[in-house]
Amino acid sequence: MALSHSPYLLYSDGKGNIFEDETLYATGRTGWDALLVPEDEWIELPDGGSMYELPGRRGIGIDVETGDMRLCEKGWAVAAFIPPAHTGFYLAAYETGPDAPVLPLFCYTATGWHDGKFYVPATRIEADIRQESAGYNEVKVESGVKKLIQAYPHNRLVNHLANNCALTYHCPAARNFFLSRWECPIPVSPACNANCVGCISLQPDEETIVSTQDRLQFKPTAEEIVEYTVPHLEQAPYPIVSFGQGCEGEPLLMWETIRASIIEIRKHTSKGSININTNGSKPDAVRKLCEAGLDSIRVSTNSARSEIYMPYYRPNNYVFEDILESLKVVNEFGGWTSINYFVFPGMTDSIAEYEALRKLIRTTGLKMIQWRNFNIDPDWYLGKIGISDSGECMGVKQLQELLKEEFPSLKYGYFNPPMERIKGNFEMDFAHVV
Repeated sequence: MALSHSPYLLYSDGKGNIFEDETLYATGRTGWDALLVPEDEWIELPDGGSMYELPGRRGIGIDVETGDMRLCEKGWAVAAFIPPAHTGFYLAAYETGPDAPVLPLFCYTATGWHDGKFYVPATRIEADIRQESAGYNEVKVESGVKKLIQAYPHNRLVNHLANNCALTYHCPAARNFFLSRWECPIPVSPACNANCVGCISLQPDEETIVSTQDRLQFKPTAEEIVEYTVPHLEQAPYPIVSFGQGCEGEPLLMWETIRASIIEIRKHTSKGSININTNGSKPDAVRKLCEAGLDSIRVSTNSARSEIYMPYYRPNNYVFEDILESLKVVNEFGGWTSINYFVFPGMTDSIAEYEALRKLIRTTGLKMIQWRNFNIDPDWYLGKIGISDSGECMGVKQLQELLKEEFPSLKYGYFNPPMERIKGNFEMDFAHVV
């Protein structure tokens, strides 16, 4: 539905209250620039979305009367968090004051107010409802935790997923495991071979921001992994088990344990899909896992360009080309290949990035892009990787359209697809699965 006009800018009074400024239309940010968002790119804030106050920052709007761009001096800028399965087209636009704190590791999508509702420039990129906020019943989650803790009383991983992930951090994947459905997480590595600027499980002491969750503190055994994943694969609808989670380091550092787990899992069940979420840093290890029976890989990256990747990931003993090789290896074995692509409007949709991404898709045989909103302070990120000018940009929406036109078989989404989608109807109806 077309809007009668652009949404109004939102601001916060610093006390948890949000207001609209009817003298200013909301703008969006791409790279370092603020601009008017096309009216057809706004959607209502999806269920599960929320609002953030951005302290020390003044929102940038367009004057309703004059059409000039100016700051909103009435309060702090406001951004939206958009829930899983959605991808934002523009960041919140603001001017940062000299004493503004670094923002926590969340996504900061542009937002506005129109006809009594919050709006965001975004799209639903994924039909799968596995992380819909309405699909979680806390009583059932807690009941599932109790049941599985009793079933696996000595399993450190099940205890970690219960008390750390599901109950403390409300991790959607962990909660789904305790609801006996869909994708089951397998955190496996307490160590990492990258030093990502925006790491969500371990930040250096000298940084003012904190990680959003605590990292796994032990090395699980193959026996612990097999004990709870085989029943999940046997009983859950659309089952996946996934190595590599937000509460750990790099799973490929534990590839021997993963290989042993895959071999043992497949002795007990042929059902479902075995996936790894990884930085793709060890293609030789990936080959060993494929030989053991790995079905799919999701390689995370902030860019298809080495010069943008390296200053963000700050890798130890691997290079950007290794992640491309890992994708090629899985493709060679006929497996499913995805990238977990961190979307930063003004960087992701630059002409240079577009050309590099086209080359990546062609050379690796990539099957899917998971368009992930980048959880990071935009100013801090661009400063850390040394970007003062992101170059000519086309807009995230147009980027998605152009890639789809050139690569019609390339899938878009937000989650690792189950085997039923990979081998059957990728656009399957999920309405009945809640």
